[in-house]
Amino acid sequence: MAKYTTDADADLLAELGVDTAPSQTAQRTPREERIIAGFEDIERFVAEQGHLPQHGEDRDIFERLYAVRLDRLRESAECRAILEPLDAKGLLTPAANAQLAEVDELDDEALLASLGVDATPGDDITQLTYVRSRQEIKAAEEIAQRTPCPDFKQFKPIFKQVQQDLASGVRQTLKYQDNAAVNQGDLFILDGQKVLVADMGEFFVGDHGRPDARLRAVYDNGTESNLLLRSLQRALNKDKVSRRITTPDLGPLFSDTAAEDDLPTGYIYVLRSQSDDPYIAEHRSVIHKIGVTGGDVKKRIANAKKDPTYLLAEVEIVATFKLANINRTGMEALLHKFFDSARLDVGLQDRFGIPVKAREWFLLPLEAIEEAIEKIKEGTIEQFRYDPEAARLTQT
Repeated sequence: MAKYTTDADADLLAELGVDTAPSQTAQRTPREERIIAGFEDIERFVAEQGHLPQHGEDRDIFERLYAVRLDRLRESAECRAILEPLDAKGLLTPAANAQLAEVDELDDEALLASLGVDATPGDDITQLTYVRSRQEIKAAEEIAQRTPCPDFKQFKPIFKQVQQDLASGVRQTLKYQDNAAVNQGDLFILDGQKVLVADMGEFFVGDHGRPDARLRAVYDNGTESNLLLRSLQRALNKDKVSRRITTPDLGPLFSDTAAEDDLPTGYIYVLRSQSDDPYIAEHRSVIHKIGVTGGDVKKRIANAKKDPTYLLAEVEIVATFKLANINRTGMEALLHKFFDSARLDVGLQDRFGIPVKAREWFLLPLEAIEEAIEKIKEGTIEQFRYDPEAARLTQT
């Protein structure tokens, strides 16, 4: 209020009922200020949420802290004396059916520690520093810190090749689909960095009964982290610009008929052995060789009966798929890796008696091979796996 320099002014204000006496500002101690500030936090919570803070493991950590704090404020004669004149909503009067938490046996530091709050010397329940939310605490537990990758030399060429494939169009990036499958060998772009799932541990039952696994994720900046599969999925979901890096994109490169602008690269071929070996003869319809060649398939198999690769027997061509502008070696490796669980490990001796392993034969129906190639064309092969028990592709 302004100062009045004449008695006339003071008399006039007095006649009008205005008290000109200097107001007395109440001086509060730092502890009282903290008690009031803590109570105001509770008032804000009630105003925003429409109910008193409640106890319980299913409640957010802030609500649980406010509930404990309100209990303590109600129990303290000192706090009630300070706050009751300010308690316009009657928060200090416990409801008749309220069940107060059993916190008497805990001191402030132990109580805060049990709720995930770091208490420093001199703090009390009325003075809170930064408190992490339940979600942040869970994320910190699940996501390991990134550390330098000690064997990054073996991964660096992979990232270099992937970048070249992206530049040339051999690979593409697709928007990551919420909670989509993550498998060993998958590549993603997360927070602007390429990340490779270099290793995947055994699956176990995680939160809410859902399967989870520990991953080794290697990043293109030379770091790595040991995180959970579900954590990676959540991070990919949260990053609005995360991408999945596809395996070599073969969609537009397959064709049943030649086009003028095609640059032929070769063929995927599927063969069936004509061997009279009892086992092969019995399962002939589901034993297939999957290969890729840059030349004519018929010329490739002309001397099959002399070649251990073809089981030293004539072979029948059961399917071919034309390729153009594609890395043949990479395509063959992709198919062999996808069907690895169905690989038929056949040991033979060549015509000189030298043991030879034929590693390109698989025990699986032709329909499964055709379906896998179709998934590669669609760019969705990473979302499937081959189930040897069911003899078909299943979605992961």
